[in-house]
Amino acid sequence: MSEGAGADFAGRLAERAAARPRTLVFPEGAEPRIHHAVARAVEAGLFEAVLLGEPSAVARGLEEVGLSPDRVRIVDPTSPDRLERFAERLRVRPGRTARTAAEALALATDPLQQGALMVDAGEVHGSVAGAIHTTASVVRAALRGVGTAPGVETVSSSFYMAFGADHPAGSRVLTFTDAAIVPEPSAEQLAGFAVAASRARSSVVGDEPRVAFLSYSTKGSADGASVERVRAAVTRFRELMPDVPADGELQGDAALVAEIGARKAPGSPVAGRANVLVFPDLDSGNIAYKLVQHLGGARAFGPILHGLAAPCSDLSRGAVPEDIVAVACITSLMAA
Repeated sequence: MSEGAGADFAGRLAERAAARPRTLVFPEGAEPRIHHAVARAVEAGLFEAVLLGEPSAVARGLEEVGLSPDRVRIVDPTSPDRLERFAERLRVRPGRTARTAAEALALATDPLQQGALMVDAGEVHGSVAGAIHTTASVVRAALRGVGTAPGVETVSSSFYMAFGADHPAGSRVLTFTDAAIVPEPSAEQLAGFAVAASRARSSVVGDEPRVAFLSYSTKGSADGASVERVRAAVTRFRELMPDVPADGELQGDAALVAEIGARKAPGSPVAGRANVLVFPDLDSGNIAYKLVQHLGGARAFGPILHGLAAPCSDLSRGAVPEDIVAVACITSLMAA
């Protein structure tokens, strides 16, 4: 990966987050990478931090990275009063997240669940977890804690793929969706992913989305069940967001390279200049982002969860402190 890959984007994220600091909870408060990330962010004034974990262990970890524990809020997730309060919240949430008092109490002991419930209660603006937990665990806690946004049926995700100025593609950021959640989405779900990714891009990147629905076919060059599904998704997306430029089905080169886009899809509103790429399934999206990251020299920010009622973000378990800071800044920018 190029040393400068994503540096400009990460810097812009930090500047914009610092201009409007939010309070974020980190349920994995005993994790050393979280300590390093929080220390950097708090010193830079990017956000306020709440760390869940055994207080003395969390404080010791922060001191080891040079941050006074007084600069953050440390919360013991095993406090009986806290467990009782969050168990009750689970019992009364719409949709009956917990059917019995015992089930609610068991769920409330999970720091991931507590973090999501803190977001739902308005105690913090967003949650950032996943450094030591799977995406599935983070998503389950978020669905129980904050639920989906109005009108959203399926949670999805995006990666922001950032290229450095020295890359042949130039300094730019592409949104890849969905690359972490839904294995075989329907046409309706693909359209929903595009809606969520477009809205998030406006908040996170700060530019206007141009959406390409990807396929092995460009504008009828091939046929098949997956091509028909992509075409149906494009039609549905245009009904949902008629003011956002979108097209499909498009092959990857037609979506991204101006000369090829002009040749393969003349007159397309996005060919050759798309910045939101909607992949037809999880296989293609996940494979693509890892290839672009590890062979293409991009820096991958995410997965960023979309479709939740409030931001609860997931981290890669391979995340380094710089990644955690960036995802936290994105979470802050997505918060109300």
